[in-house]
Amino acid sequence: MENPAFQRTIRSFVLRQGHLSAGQKRAMDEGMPKWGIEFRPEPVDLNAAFGREAPKILEIGFGMGGATAEIAAANPDKDYLGVEVHSPGVGNLCKLIEEQQLSNLRIIRHDAVEVLDLMLADASLDGAHIFFPDPWHKKRHHKRRLIQLPLVEKLVKKLKPGGYLHAATDWEDYALQIMEVFSQHAGLENTADGYAPRPDYRPLTKFEARGIRLGHGVWDIIFRRKA
Repeated sequence: MENPAFQRTIRSFVLRQGHLSAGQKRAMDEGMPKWGIEFRPEPVDLNAAFGREAPKILEIGFGMGGATAEIAAANPDKDYLGVEVHSPGVGNLCKLIEEQQLSNLRIIRHDAVEVLDLMLADASLDGAHIFFPDPWHKKRHHKRRLIQLPLVEKLVKKLKPGGYLHAATDWEDYALQIMEVFSQHAGLENTADGYAPRPDYRPLTKFEARGIRLGHGVWDIIFRRKA
């Protein structure tokens, strides 16, 4: 039975079975002891986990980890904490970390809501990324979308004053919802006049580039915590 202390009204994921290849399993088994941070219901010292003092950026739901590794490689002066529950993605990112010898990337394989609630200190993050979360495109499923006010309230507490919150989606109605939710929070302010241009640090994925060629839109919403 689940400990009531760990029950949450929102989750950062819906668990789906994914095929974990032999290579991904080996990379995860070998990599998580080196680059993983074990979930524990107590605050983690991020500077100790990374072995240095540097800006700390959280990414919720990194998928297969390709963009996460690319961002970390291009920004060695910043530390990136990726939170993901799905084994294939965790294994693949471990593989990328090893191949690229990335020292500024750590992984927590756990629900991001519990990580926010129990492991991250208030005002400990310089930024947070949520890139292409599940759009739950059917209207009756919109209530399952990750980016809603309860999660944003948790995230804002973890941001330092001036820290940023960056979401990206290729579903216009989700972009509208994200803009509305971010705008509702009194502690946030928009960094742009409406939607933001894609910043250089967010790489253009092959999927996204194909969508743009086909005339599909992509929306970046970037707010910062008020000082």
